Amino acid sequence: MTATGKRSLGAGTERDLSIAPVVGAADPRRFTDSGIEVQPLYGAEDLPDPLELGEPGAFPYTRGVHAQMYRERLWTMRQYAGYASAKESNERYRYLLAHGSTGLSMAFDLPTQLGLDSDDPRCLGEVGRTGVAIDTIEDMRTAFDGIPLDEVSTSMTINAPAGVLLCLYELVAEEQGIPPSALRGTTQNDILKEYIARGNYIYPPAPSMRLTTDLFAYCHERIPSWNTISISGYHFREKGCSAVQEVAFTLANAIAYVQAALGAGLAVDEFAPRLAFFFNGHNNVFQEVAKFRAARRMWAEIMRGRFGATDPRSLMLRFHTQTGGVTLTAQQPLNNIVRVALQGFAAVCGGTQSLHTNGYDEALALPSERAAKIALRTQQMLAYESGATDTADPFAGSYYVESLTDEIERRAKSLIGRIDGLGGAVAAIGFITGEIDESAWSYEERYRTEQDVVVGVNRYVEQETRGEDILRVDPQTEQAQVARLAQVKAARDQQAVAERLADLRAACSGTANTLPAIREALRARCSIGEVCGEMAEVFGHYRPAA
Repeated sequence: MTATGKRSLGAGTERDLSIAPVVGAADPRRFTDSGIEVQPLYGAEDLPDPLELGEPGAFPYTRGVHAQMYRERLWTMRQYAGYASAKESNERYRYLLAHGSTGLSMAFDLPTQLGLDSDDPRCLGEVGRTGVAIDTIEDMRTAFDGIPLDEVSTSMTINAPAGVLLCLYELVAEEQGIPPSALRGTTQNDILKEYIARGNYIYPPAPSMRLTTDLFAYCHERIPSWNTISISGYHFREKGCSAVQEVAFTLANAIAYVQAALGAGLAVDEFAPRLAFFFNGHNNVFQEVAKFRAARRMWAEIMRGRFGATDPRSLMLRFHTQTGGVTLTAQQPLNNIVRVALQGFAAVCGGTQSLHTNGYDEALALPSERAAKIALRTQQMLAYESGATDTADPFAGSYYVESLTDEIERRAKSLIGRIDGLGGAVAAIGFITGEIDESAWSYEERYRTEQDVVVGVNRYVEQETRGEDILRVDPQTEQAQVARLAQVKAARDQQAVAERLADLRAACSGTANTLPAIREALRARCSIGEVCGEMAEVFGHYRPAA
Protein backbone atom coordinates (compact mmCIF):
# COMPACT_ATOMS: atom_id res chain seq x y z
CA MET A 1 0.00 0.00 0.00
CA THR A 2 1.39 3.38 -0.93
CA ALA A 3 1.25 6.60 1.05
CA THR A 4 -1.56 7.92 -1.16
CA GLY A 5 -3.87 5.07 -0.30
CA LYS A 6 -3.54 3.26 -3.64
CA ARG A 7 -3.46 -0.51 -3.85
CA SER A 8 -1.39 -1.97 -6.63
CA LEU A 9 -3.38 -4.17 -9.02
CA GLY A 10 -0.37 -5.53 -10.86
CA ALA A 11 1.08 -4.62 -14.28
CA GLY A 12 1.77 -1.12 -12.99
CA THR A 13 -1.89 -0.17 -12.48
CA GLU A 14 -3.23 1.53 -9.37
CA ARG A 15 -6.54 2.94 -8.24
CA ASP A 16 -7.46 5.35 -5.48
CA LEU A 17 -9.48 3.54 -2.81
CA SER A 18 -10.05 6.63 -0.64
CA ILE A 19 -9.06 4.58 2.39
CA ALA A 20 -6.14 4.73 4.76
CA PRO A 21 -3.09 2.69 3.81
CA VAL A 22 -1.72 -0.06 6.03
CA VAL A 23 1.80 1.01 6.99
CA GLY A 24 4.47 -0.46 9.21
CA ALA A 25 4.43 0.15 12.94
CA ALA A 26 7.60 2.27 12.69
CA ASP A 27 6.15 4.57 10.00
CA PRO A 28 5.67 8.01 11.62
CA ARG A 29 3.03 9.13 9.13
CA ARG A 30 -0.62 9.40 10.13
CA PHE A 31 -3.74 9.06 8.00
CA THR A 32 -7.47 9.45 8.38
CA ASP A 33 -9.55 6.41 7.46
CA SER A 34 -10.01 8.03 4.03
CA GLY A 35 -6.32 7.87 3.23
CA ILE A 36 -5.77 11.59 3.82
CA GLU A 37 -2.30 12.04 5.26
CA VAL A 38 -2.39 14.27 8.34
CA GLN A 39 0.48 16.75 8.53
CA PRO A 40 2.18 17.60 11.84
CA LEU A 41 1.10 21.23 11.46
CA TYR A 42 -1.30 23.18 9.26
CA GLY A 43 -1.07 26.82 8.32
CA ALA A 44 -2.42 29.45 5.97
CA GLU A 45 -0.44 27.95 3.09
CA ASP A 46 -2.69 24.86 3.25
CA LEU A 47 -5.80 26.89 2.39
CA PRO A 48 -6.97 28.84 -0.67
CA ASP A 49 -6.22 32.56 -0.67
CA PRO A 50 -8.64 34.17 -0.11
CA LEU A 51 -10.54 31.66 2.02
CA GLU A 52 -14.20 32.01 1.02
CA LEU A 53 -16.36 30.24 3.58
CA GLY A 54 -19.72 31.84 2.94
CA GLU A 55 -22.27 32.37 5.67
CA PRO A 56 -24.42 29.90 7.60
CA GLY A 57 -27.87 29.69 6.06
CA ALA A 58 -26.67 30.75 2.60
CA PHE A 59 -25.47 28.88 -0.48
CA PRO A 60 -23.45 26.66 -0.56
CA TYR A 61 -24.35 25.97 3.10
CA THR A 62 -20.87 24.77 4.05
CA ARG A 63 -21.31 26.44 7.43
CA GLY A 64 -24.83 25.17 8.14
CA VAL A 65 -28.35 25.30 6.77
CA HIS A 66 -29.57 27.96 9.23
CA ALA A 67 -28.07 31.36 9.94
CA GLN A 68 -28.30 31.11 13.73
CA MET A 69 -28.03 27.30 13.94
CA TYR A 70 -28.52 26.12 17.54
CA ARG A 71 -28.85 29.60 19.04
CA GLU A 72 -32.27 29.63 17.39
CA ARG A 73 -33.29 25.99 17.80
CA LEU A 74 -31.52 22.87 19.06
CA TRP A 75 -31.31 19.72 17.02
CA THR A 76 -34.00 17.07 17.56
CA MET A 77 -32.86 14.66 20.26
CA ARG A 78 -34.14 11.44 18.75
CA GLN A 79 -33.36 8.17 20.51
CA TYR A 80 -33.70 5.02 18.38
CA ALA A 81 -35.96 2.63 20.26
CA GLY A 82 -38.31 -0.29 19.85
CA TYR A 83 -38.23 -3.92 20.89
CA ALA A 84 -40.43 -6.93 21.55
CA SER A 85 -44.10 -5.95 21.47
CA ALA A 86 -45.84 -2.71 20.58
CA LYS A 87 -46.85 -2.34 24.24
CA GLU A 88 -43.25 -2.57 25.51
CA SER A 89 -42.06 -0.18 22.81
CA ASN A 90 -44.79 2.28 23.77
CA GLU A 91 -43.50 2.20 27.35
CA ARG A 92 -39.94 2.98 26.15
CA TYR A 93 -41.19 5.86 23.95
CA ARG A 94 -43.07 7.36 26.87
CA TYR A 95 -40.00 6.94 29.09
CA LEU A 96 -37.76 8.79 26.61
CA LEU A 97 -40.24 11.62 26.08
CA ALA A 98 -40.63 12.00 29.85
CA HIS A 99 -36.85 12.40 30.21
CA GLY A 100 -36.47 15.09 27.57
CA SER A 101 -36.30 13.36 24.20
CA THR A 102 -37.76 15.70 21.56
CA GLY A 103 -38.47 13.11 18.86
CA LEU A 104 -39.08 9.40 18.44
CA SER A 105 -37.07 7.02 16.27
CA MET A 106 -38.81 3.72 15.65
CA ALA A 107 -36.84 0.49 15.34
CA PHE A 108 -38.55 -2.48 13.70
CA ASP A 109 -37.79 -6.16 14.01
CA LEU A 110 -36.35 -8.07 11.06
CA PRO A 111 -39.65 -9.64 9.93
CA THR A 112 -41.28 -6.20 9.72
CA GLN A 113 -38.30 -4.81 7.78
CA LEU A 114 -38.69 -7.67 5.29
CA GLY A 115 -42.45 -7.29 4.94
CA LEU A 116 -43.20 -10.59 6.69
CA ASP A 117 -45.84 -11.40 9.29
CA SER A 118 -44.80 -12.68 12.68
CA ASP A 119 -46.50 -16.01 12.00
CA ASP A 120 -44.40 -16.68 8.91
CA PRO A 121 -42.26 -19.82 9.53
CA ARG A 122 -39.20 -17.92 8.26
CA CYS A 123 -39.50 -15.53 11.20
CA LEU A 124 -39.10 -18.08 13.98
CA GLY A 125 -36.78 -16.67 16.63
CA GLU A 126 -36.64 -13.15 15.12
CA VAL A 127 -39.94 -11.62 16.21
CA GLY A 128 -39.31 -8.56 18.40
CA ARG A 129 -35.55 -9.13 18.56
CA THR A 130 -34.04 -6.13 16.75
CA GLY A 131 -37.01 -3.83 17.13
CA VAL A 132 -40.77 -3.82 17.54
CA ALA A 133 -42.98 -6.29 15.67
CA ILE A 134 -45.67 -4.53 13.62
CA ASP A 135 -48.12 -6.80 11.80
CA THR A 136 -51.36 -4.79 11.56
CA ILE A 137 -52.92 -1.47 12.45
CA GLU A 138 -53.62 -2.82 15.94
CA ASP A 139 -49.86 -2.99 16.63
CA MET A 140 -49.23 0.53 15.36
CA ARG A 141 -52.15 1.82 17.42
CA THR A 142 -50.70 0.23 20.55
CA ALA A 143 -47.18 1.53 19.85
CA PHE A 144 -48.43 5.12 19.88
CA ASP A 145 -51.12 4.81 22.52
CA GLY A 146 -51.30 8.05 24.50
CA ILE A 147 -48.74 9.80 22.29
CA PRO A 148 -50.30 12.71 20.35
CA LEU A 149 -48.86 12.37 16.86
CA ASP A 150 -49.27 16.07 16.05
CA GLU A 151 -46.89 16.95 18.90
CA VAL A 152 -43.96 14.62 18.15
CA SER A 153 -41.68 14.06 15.19
CA THR A 154 -41.29 10.36 14.43
CA SER A 155 -38.55 8.75 12.40
CA MET A 156 -39.14 5.24 11.11
CA THR A 157 -36.15 3.13 10.10
CA ILE A 158 -37.96 1.20 7.40
CA ASN A 159 -37.08 0.77 3.74
CA ALA A 160 -38.63 -1.86 1.48
CA PRO A 161 -42.06 -1.56 3.21
CA ALA A 162 -41.69 2.18 3.94
CA GLY A 163 -44.99 3.14 2.32
CA VAL A 164 -46.81 0.46 4.32
CA LEU A 165 -45.56 1.74 7.68
CA LEU A 166 -46.22 5.36 6.74
CA CYS A 167 -49.82 4.51 5.86
CA LEU A 168 -50.26 2.71 9.19
CA TYR A 169 -48.94 5.80 10.99
CA GLU A 170 -51.32 8.00 9.01
CA LEU A 171 -54.28 5.76 9.88
CA VAL A 172 -53.44 5.87 13.61
CA ALA A 173 -53.23 9.66 13.41
CA GLU A 174 -56.61 9.68 11.70
CA GLU A 175 -58.04 7.70 14.62
CA GLN A 176 -56.62 10.38 16.95
CA GLY A 177 -58.42 13.04 14.90
CA ILE A 178 -55.15 14.40 13.47
CA PRO A 179 -55.05 15.40 9.78
CA PRO A 180 -52.14 14.14 7.63
CA SER A 181 -50.96 17.71 7.12
CA ALA A 182 -50.10 17.93 10.85
CA LEU A 183 -47.74 14.94 10.83
CA ARG A 184 -43.98 15.44 11.05
CA GLY A 185 -41.27 12.84 10.74
CA THR A 186 -39.19 10.74 8.37
CA THR A 187 -39.38 7.38 6.66
CA GLN A 188 -35.93 6.08 5.79
CA ASN A 189 -37.24 4.71 2.46
CA ASP A 190 -33.68 4.26 1.11
CA ILE A 191 -33.72 0.98 -0.78
CA LEU A 192 -30.46 1.37 -2.70
CA LYS A 193 -28.35 1.07 0.44
CA GLU A 194 -30.15 -2.20 1.21
CA TYR A 195 -28.77 -3.77 -1.98
CA ILE A 196 -25.32 -2.43 -1.12
CA ALA A 197 -24.91 -2.77 2.63
CA ARG A 198 -27.78 -4.32 4.61
CA GLY A 199 -29.67 -6.86 2.51
CA ASN A 200 -33.17 -6.01 3.81
CA TYR A 201 -34.80 -5.76 0.38
CA ILE A 202 -37.93 -7.38 -1.02
CA TYR A 203 -38.44 -6.33 -4.64
CA PRO A 204 -36.02 -5.75 -7.55
CA PRO A 205 -34.53 -2.24 -7.97
CA ALA A 206 -36.95 -0.92 -10.64
CA PRO A 207 -40.23 -1.46 -8.72
CA SER A 208 -38.49 -0.49 -5.49
CA MET A 209 -37.56 2.87 -6.99
CA ARG A 210 -41.17 3.26 -8.12
CA LEU A 211 -42.38 2.70 -4.56
CA THR A 212 -39.84 5.27 -3.35
CA THR A 213 -41.07 7.94 -5.75
CA ASP A 214 -44.72 7.01 -5.12
CA LEU A 215 -44.08 7.95 -1.49
CA PHE A 216 -42.54 11.27 -2.63
CA ALA A 217 -45.68 12.14 -4.60
CA TYR A 218 -48.09 10.89 -1.93
CA CYS A 219 -46.50 13.02 0.78
CA HIS A 220 -46.37 16.09 -1.46
CA GLU A 221 -50.15 15.81 -1.80
CA ARG A 222 -51.18 14.59 1.67
CA ILE A 223 -48.36 14.85 4.24
CA PRO A 224 -46.37 17.94 3.20
CA SER A 225 -44.26 18.22 6.38
CA TRP A 226 -43.01 14.63 6.14
CA ASN A 227 -39.40 13.89 5.14
CA THR A 228 -39.99 11.34 2.40
CA ILE A 229 -36.56 9.71 2.47
CA SER A 230 -33.50 9.60 4.67
CA ILE A 231 -30.69 8.85 2.24
CA SER A 232 -28.29 6.88 4.33
CA GLY A 233 -24.54 6.71 4.45
CA TYR A 234 -24.72 5.36 7.98
CA HIS A 235 -24.94 1.73 6.92
CA PHE A 236 -22.06 2.05 4.46
CA ARG A 237 -19.87 3.23 7.33
CA GLU A 238 -21.13 0.42 9.53
CA LYS A 239 -20.11 -2.04 6.83
CA GLY A 240 -16.61 -0.58 6.70
CA CYS A 241 -16.39 2.34 4.29
CA SER A 242 -14.30 5.45 4.92
CA ALA A 243 -15.58 8.98 5.52
CA VAL A 244 -14.91 9.96 1.90
CA GLN A 245 -16.75 6.91 0.63
CA GLU A 246 -19.66 7.63 2.98
CA VAL A 247 -20.09 11.06 1.41
CA ALA A 248 -19.60 9.88 -2.17
CA PHE A 249 -21.86 6.83 -2.06
CA THR A 250 -24.62 8.63 -0.16
CA LEU A 251 -24.72 11.52 -2.61
CA ALA A 252 -24.50 9.15 -5.59
CA ASN A 253 -27.60 7.35 -4.30
CA ALA A 254 -29.30 10.70 -3.72
CA ILE A 255 -28.62 11.64 -7.33
CA ALA A 256 -30.27 8.38 -8.42
CA TYR A 257 -33.38 9.13 -6.35
CA VAL A 258 -33.67 12.63 -7.78
CA GLN A 259 -33.32 11.28 -11.31
CA ALA A 260 -35.97 8.62 -10.60
CA ALA A 261 -38.39 11.22 -9.25
CA LEU A 262 -37.84 13.46 -12.27
CA GLY A 263 -38.41 10.43 -14.49
CA ALA A 264 -41.71 9.81 -12.70
CA GLY A 265 -42.86 13.30 -13.69
CA LEU A 266 -42.24 15.14 -10.40
CA ALA A 267 -40.82 18.66 -10.42
CA VAL A 268 -37.54 18.97 -8.55
CA ASP A 269 -38.65 21.79 -6.25
CA GLU A 270 -41.81 19.85 -5.35
CA PHE A 271 -40.00 16.92 -3.74
CA ALA A 272 -36.40 18.00 -3.07
CA PRO A 273 -37.18 20.16 0.01
CA ARG A 274 -38.35 17.01 1.83
CA LEU A 275 -35.24 14.93 1.09
CA ALA A 276 -33.20 14.21 4.19
CA PHE A 277 -29.91 12.44 4.85
CA PHE A 278 -28.53 10.11 7.50
CA PHE A 279 -24.85 9.96 8.39
CA ASN A 280 -22.64 8.09 10.83
CA GLY A 281 -20.62 9.73 13.58
CA HIS A 282 -17.13 8.33 14.29
CA ASN A 283 -14.37 9.17 16.75
CA ASN A 284 -12.12 11.42 14.63
CA VAL A 285 -13.88 14.67 15.50
CA PHE A 286 -12.02 16.76 12.93
CA GLN A 287 -12.64 14.47 9.97
CA GLU A 288 -16.30 14.07 10.92
CA VAL A 289 -16.87 17.82 11.12
CA ALA A 290 -15.14 18.24 7.77
CA LYS A 291 -17.22 15.40 6.29
CA PHE A 292 -20.51 17.07 7.20
CA ARG A 293 -19.36 20.44 5.88
CA ALA A 294 -18.14 18.95 2.59
CA ALA A 295 -21.36 16.97 2.07
CA ARG A 296 -23.50 20.08 2.55
CA ARG A 297 -21.46 22.07 0.04
CA MET A 298 -21.46 19.29 -2.52
CA TRP A 299 -25.21 18.68 -2.32
CA ALA A 300 -26.03 22.37 -2.77
CA GLU A 301 -23.87 22.48 -5.89
CA ILE A 302 -25.32 19.21 -7.25
CA MET A 303 -28.91 20.35 -6.82
CA ARG A 304 -28.37 23.76 -8.36
CA GLY A 305 -25.89 22.82 -11.05
CA ARG A 306 -26.99 19.34 -12.12
CA PHE A 307 -30.74 19.50 -11.49
CA GLY A 308 -31.56 23.21 -11.75
CA ALA A 309 -33.27 23.46 -8.38
CA THR A 310 -34.11 27.04 -7.41
CA ASP A 311 -35.94 26.70 -4.07
CA PRO A 312 -33.30 27.28 -1.38
CA ARG A 313 -34.80 24.39 0.62
CA SER A 314 -33.99 22.05 -2.28
CA LEU A 315 -30.32 22.95 -1.94
CA MET A 316 -30.04 22.31 1.79
CA LEU A 317 -28.59 19.01 2.95
CA ARG A 318 -30.50 18.40 6.17
CA PHE A 319 -29.28 15.34 8.03
CA HIS A 320 -29.70 13.08 11.02
CA THR A 321 -26.65 11.60 12.71
CA GLN A 322 -26.36 8.41 14.68
CA THR A 323 -23.19 7.71 16.59
CA GLY A 324 -21.18 4.80 15.23
CA GLY A 325 -22.55 1.43 16.25
CA VAL A 326 -19.55 -0.32 14.74
CA THR A 327 -17.21 1.66 17.02
CA LEU A 328 -18.80 0.28 20.20
CA THR A 329 -16.94 -2.48 22.00
CA ALA A 330 -18.20 -5.39 24.06
CA GLN A 331 -14.96 -5.16 26.04
CA GLN A 332 -15.00 -2.48 28.76
CA PRO A 333 -18.41 -1.24 27.55
CA LEU A 334 -18.42 1.84 29.79
CA ASN A 335 -15.67 3.22 27.54
CA ASN A 336 -18.39 3.57 24.90
CA ILE A 337 -19.91 6.47 26.84
CA VAL A 338 -16.82 8.53 25.99
CA ARG A 339 -16.83 7.39 22.35
CA VAL A 340 -20.47 8.37 21.98
CA ALA A 341 -19.82 11.79 23.54
CA LEU A 342 -16.98 12.48 21.07
CA GLN A 343 -19.12 11.38 18.14
CA GLY A 344 -22.10 13.43 19.26
CA PHE A 345 -19.85 16.47 19.72
CA ALA A 346 -18.59 16.08 16.15
CA ALA A 347 -22.15 15.84 14.83
CA VAL A 348 -23.21 18.98 16.65
CA CYS A 349 -20.14 20.94 15.58
CA GLY A 350 -20.80 19.69 12.04
CA GLY A 351 -24.35 21.06 12.07
CA THR A 352 -26.66 18.04 12.36
CA GLN A 353 -30.45 18.56 12.43
CA SER A 354 -31.17 15.57 14.64
CA LEU A 355 -29.06 13.16 16.63
CA HIS A 356 -29.25 9.69 18.12
CA THR A 357 -26.60 8.77 20.65
CA ASN A 358 -26.03 5.04 21.12
CA GLY A 359 -26.34 3.23 24.42
CA TYR A 360 -23.03 2.10 25.88
CA ASP A 361 -24.21 -1.53 25.99
CA GLU A 362 -25.31 -1.86 22.36
CA ALA A 363 -22.38 -4.10 21.45
CA LEU A 364 -23.98 -6.62 23.82
CA ALA A 365 -27.74 -6.22 23.29
CA LEU A 366 -30.51 -3.74 22.62
CA PRO A 367 -29.92 -0.72 24.89
CA SER A 368 -31.09 -1.05 28.46
CA GLU A 369 -33.19 1.68 30.04
CA ARG A 370 -30.15 2.90 31.99
CA ALA A 371 -27.99 3.07 28.86
CA ALA A 372 -30.72 4.87 26.93
CA LYS A 373 -31.00 7.52 29.64
CA ILE A 374 -27.22 8.09 29.74
CA ALA A 375 -27.22 8.44 25.95
CA LEU A 376 -29.98 11.04 26.11
CA ARG A 377 -28.24 12.89 28.94
CA THR A 378 -25.12 12.97 26.73
CA GLN A 379 -27.05 14.95 24.14
CA GLN A 380 -28.41 17.29 26.79
CA MET A 381 -24.89 17.96 28.10
CA LEU A 382 -23.71 18.68 24.56
CA ALA A 383 -26.58 21.13 24.20
CA TYR A 384 -26.20 22.97 27.49
CA GLU A 385 -22.68 22.41 28.82
CA SER A 386 -20.23 21.99 25.94
CA GLY A 387 -20.40 25.47 24.37
CA ALA A 388 -20.82 23.87 20.92
CA THR A 389 -24.25 25.48 20.49
CA ASP A 390 -23.15 29.04 21.18
CA THR A 391 -22.01 29.87 17.64
CA ALA A 392 -22.60 28.52 14.16
CA ASP A 393 -19.89 26.34 12.58
CA PRO A 394 -17.41 26.63 15.48
CA PHE A 395 -14.52 24.95 13.60
CA ALA A 396 -14.73 27.34 10.62
CA GLY A 397 -11.37 28.78 9.64
CA SER A 398 -9.35 26.04 11.32
CA TYR A 399 -6.42 25.35 9.02
CA TYR A 400 -6.79 21.63 9.66
CA VAL A 401 -10.57 21.35 9.33
CA GLU A 402 -10.77 23.55 6.25
CA SER A 403 -8.02 21.53 4.59
CA LEU A 404 -9.84 18.29 5.44
CA THR A 405 -13.14 19.72 4.15
CA ASP A 406 -11.58 20.55 0.78
CA GLU A 407 -9.79 17.21 0.49
CA ILE A 408 -12.87 15.16 1.38
CA GLU A 409 -14.85 17.09 -1.22
CA ARG A 410 -12.18 16.54 -3.88
CA ARG A 411 -11.96 12.79 -3.27
CA ALA A 412 -15.72 12.31 -2.97
CA LYS A 413 -16.31 14.14 -6.26
CA SER A 414 -13.80 11.85 -7.92
CA LEU A 415 -15.67 8.77 -6.68
CA ILE A 416 -19.02 10.16 -7.82
CA GLY A 417 -17.47 10.77 -11.23
CA ARG A 418 -16.53 7.10 -11.41
CA ILE A 419 -20.07 6.07 -10.45
CA ASP A 420 -21.52 8.40 -13.09
CA GLY A 421 -19.21 6.77 -15.62
CA LEU A 422 -20.67 3.36 -14.74
CA GLY A 423 -24.21 4.61 -15.38
CA GLY A 424 -25.17 5.86 -11.92
CA ALA A 425 -25.69 4.31 -8.50
CA VAL A 426 -28.16 1.63 -9.54
CA ALA A 427 -25.83 0.30 -12.23
CA ALA A 428 -22.82 0.68 -9.91
CA ILE A 429 -24.12 -1.39 -6.97
CA GLY A 430 -21.41 -4.01 -7.50
CA PHE A 431 -18.65 -1.39 -7.76
CA ILE A 432 -19.78 0.37 -4.56
CA THR A 433 -20.01 -2.92 -2.66
CA GLY A 434 -16.49 -3.85 -3.77
CA GLU A 435 -15.07 -0.50 -2.66
CA ILE A 436 -16.64 -0.87 0.77
CA ASP A 437 -15.24 -4.40 1.08
CA GLU A 438 -11.74 -3.09 0.28
CA SER A 439 -12.08 -0.41 2.93
CA ALA A 440 -13.33 -2.88 5.53
CA TRP A 441 -10.31 -5.09 4.84
CA SER A 442 -8.03 -2.09 5.37
CA TYR A 443 -9.71 -1.29 8.70
CA GLU A 444 -9.20 -4.86 9.86
CA GLU A 445 -5.53 -4.86 8.87
CA ARG A 446 -4.85 -1.56 10.63
CA TYR A 447 -6.56 -2.87 13.75
CA ARG A 448 -4.73 -6.21 13.59
CA THR A 449 -1.34 -4.52 13.31
CA GLU A 450 -2.23 -1.92 16.00
CA GLN A 451 -1.77 0.89 13.49
CA ASP A 452 -5.27 1.81 14.69
CA VAL A 453 -5.66 1.56 18.46
CA VAL A 454 -8.99 0.58 20.02
CA VAL A 455 -8.73 1.14 23.76
CA GLY A 456 -9.67 -1.94 25.72
CA VAL A 457 -9.56 -4.21 22.68
CA ASN A 458 -6.10 -4.23 21.12
CA ARG A 459 -4.41 -2.06 23.75
CA TYR A 460 -5.03 -1.48 27.47
CA VAL A 461 -6.81 -4.82 27.65
CA GLU A 462 -8.16 -5.99 30.99
CA GLN A 463 -9.36 -9.32 32.31
CA GLU A 464 -13.07 -8.76 32.82
CA THR A 465 -14.77 -10.67 35.59
CA ARG A 466 -18.44 -9.77 35.27
CA GLY A 467 -20.89 -9.09 32.50
CA GLU A 468 -23.15 -6.07 32.13
CA ASP A 469 -26.83 -6.23 33.01
CA ILE A 470 -28.32 -6.24 29.53
CA LEU A 471 -31.80 -6.08 28.09
CA ARG A 472 -33.18 -9.51 27.31
CA VAL A 473 -36.30 -10.01 25.21
CA ASP A 474 -38.68 -12.54 26.76
CA PRO A 475 -38.95 -15.52 24.37
CA GLN A 476 -42.68 -15.64 25.15
CA THR A 477 -43.02 -12.31 23.32
CA GLU A 478 -42.98 -14.06 19.96
CA GLN A 479 -45.73 -16.50 20.88
CA ALA A 480 -47.90 -13.68 22.23
CA GLN A 481 -47.40 -11.64 19.06
CA VAL A 482 -48.36 -14.58 16.83
CA ALA A 483 -51.46 -15.16 18.96
CA ARG A 484 -52.54 -11.51 18.66
CA LEU A 485 -52.08 -11.65 14.90
CA ALA A 486 -54.24 -14.78 14.70
CA GLN A 487 -57.00 -13.01 16.60
CA VAL A 488 -56.94 -10.05 14.21
CA LYS A 489 -57.05 -12.28 11.13
CA ALA A 490 -59.94 -14.29 12.56
CA ALA A 491 -62.06 -11.27 13.54
CA ARG A 492 -61.83 -9.09 10.40
CA ASP A 493 -64.09 -8.88 7.35
CA GLN A 494 -62.47 -11.43 5.03
CA GLN A 495 -64.36 -10.26 1.95
CA ALA A 496 -63.14 -6.69 2.50
CA VAL A 497 -59.60 -8.02 2.88
CA ALA A 498 -59.82 -9.89 -0.44
CA GLU A 499 -61.28 -6.85 -2.23
CA ARG A 500 -58.66 -4.44 -0.95
CA LEU A 501 -55.80 -6.81 -1.83
CA ALA A 502 -57.26 -7.13 -5.34
CA ASP A 503 -57.31 -3.32 -5.60
CA LEU A 504 -53.68 -3.24 -4.51
CA ARG A 505 -52.68 -5.80 -7.12
CA ALA A 506 -54.40 -3.71 -9.79
CA ALA A 507 -52.58 -0.56 -8.68
CA CYS A 508 -49.22 -2.34 -8.76
CA SER A 509 -49.96 -3.78 -12.21
CA GLY A 510 -50.76 -0.32 -13.58
CA THR A 511 -49.17 3.10 -13.23
CA ALA A 512 -51.24 4.59 -10.41
CA ASN A 513 -49.65 5.64 -7.14
CA THR A 514 -49.63 2.55 -4.95
CA LEU A 515 -49.97 4.22 -1.55
CA PRO A 516 -53.74 4.93 -1.58
CA ALA A 517 -54.40 1.23 -2.27
CA ILE A 518 -51.90 0.25 0.45
CA ARG A 519 -53.64 2.57 2.92
CA GLU A 520 -57.10 1.15 2.24
CA ALA A 521 -55.85 -2.43 2.52
CA LEU A 522 -54.37 -1.65 5.91
CA ARG A 523 -57.57 0.09 6.97
CA ALA A 524 -59.36 -3.20 6.21
CA ARG A 525 -56.92 -4.84 8.67
CA CYS A 526 -54.77 -6.55 6.07
CA SER A 527 -51.41 -7.47 7.55
CA ILE A 528 -48.02 -6.20 6.43
CA GLY A 529 -47.15 -9.67 5.17
CA GLU A 530 -50.30 -9.80 3.07
CA VAL A 531 -49.77 -6.34 1.59
CA CYS A 532 -46.08 -6.87 0.80
CA GLY A 533 -46.79 -10.38 -0.44
CA GLU A 534 -49.42 -9.08 -2.86
CA MET A 535 -46.97 -6.52 -4.21
CA ALA A 536 -44.28 -9.19 -4.57
CA GLU A 537 -46.69 -11.26 -6.70
CA VAL A 538 -46.61 -8.40 -9.21
CA PHE A 539 -43.09 -7.02 -8.75
CA GLY A 540 -41.20 -10.23 -7.98
CA HIS A 541 -38.47 -10.80 -5.39
CA TYR A 542 -34.91 -9.53 -5.71
CA ARG A 543 -32.29 -12.24 -5.99
CA PRO A 544 -28.69 -10.98 -5.84
CA ALA A 545 -26.25 -12.34 -8.38
CA ALA A 546 -24.19 -15.25 -7.08
